[in-house]
Amino acid sequence: MKKRKGKEGEIISLVVDDAQYKTMSNKMHRLRKPYKPVNPNIVTSFMPGNIQKVFVRQGQTVSEGTELCILEAMKMKNLILAPADGVIKRINIKEGDIVPKNHPLVELK
Repeated sequence: MKKRKGKEGEIISLVVDDAQYKTMSNKMHRLRKPYKPVNPNIVTSFMPGNIQKVFVRQGQTVSEGTELCILEAMKMKNLILAPADGVIKRINIKEGDIVPKNHPLVELK
C-alpha cells in the first residue's frame, strides 16, 4: 500500500498477535501518549485521594504485603500494600497530602 498524507492521516502498520494490519491513522492515534511500561518498583495511587497515614520510613526493609500507607478516597480507606520484597528507596508523600491518580507514593529498590 502507498503512504498517503493529508487531513485524514497516513497508512500505518499495526502488529497484533503476530498478525500485521494496515490502517489509516487518525488524529486520536497521532496525539496519543507513548506507551510507558509499568515500573514494579514504584507504588502509585490508583485513584485520587488523601493520604491518611504513612506506615514506613526511608531505608526500611519491607516484604510483600507490608502496609505502606492508607489512601482515603470517596469515604473509603484503602490500605496500600508493598507489591514485592525490597527496601524503601523514597517516600513521595506525607500524612495529609492530597494526591492525584497515578501519583508515585513509594519507590522500592
